[in-house]
Amino acid sequence: MKKLIFLSCSVFLAVVACKTSAGNKNQLNIAFTSKSDSHVTGNATFVEKNGAVTFTATMSGLTPGVHAIHIHEKSDCSAADASSAGGHWNPTFKKHGKWGIGEYHKGDIGNFTADANGNGTITLTTNEWCIGCGDETKDILGKGLIVHKGTDDFTSQPAGNAGARVACSAIIK
Repeated sequence: MKKLIFLSCSVFLAVVACKTSAGNKNQLNIAFTSKSDSHVTGNATFVEKNGAVTFTATMSGLTPGVHAIHIHEKSDCSAADASSAGGHWNPTFKKHGKWGIGEYHKGDIGNFTADANGNGTITLTTNEWCIGCGDETKDILGKGLIVHKGTDDFTSQPAGNAGARVACSAIIK
């Protein structure tokens, strides 16, 4: 009986620890690792509040121009080319496309522009993701975040023909 009470308290404490008093807020900060012989570094933040997740990534060391960023299937950045992260996260089995238009993967974040100094930022807010909610079609925990060398064409299947993976981060707590 004591073990059962202890386990119940542990589960309750784990749930409370994920939330703050600021309107049901859950935040995750992660850092990118350079891949494919690049010098790309940066950070990303996911903040879940009131049923929506706001994602912001800031990177440096990119070649100037347009780059793709996607959520991939696995939180594994161990391969030198980040291939260990698998393909795009696609829990609803849709075709690759542009976020919010027609069919698209839940991991199809899109493109952003790096300035002349190689710095880039992207922000997206969506109710199609959650942080640790357990819903396999929404939960981003355990996935990988990949920055690509090139531009997502939003058409080529299954991944948009965005080129090499130049940075990777595991989306984990």
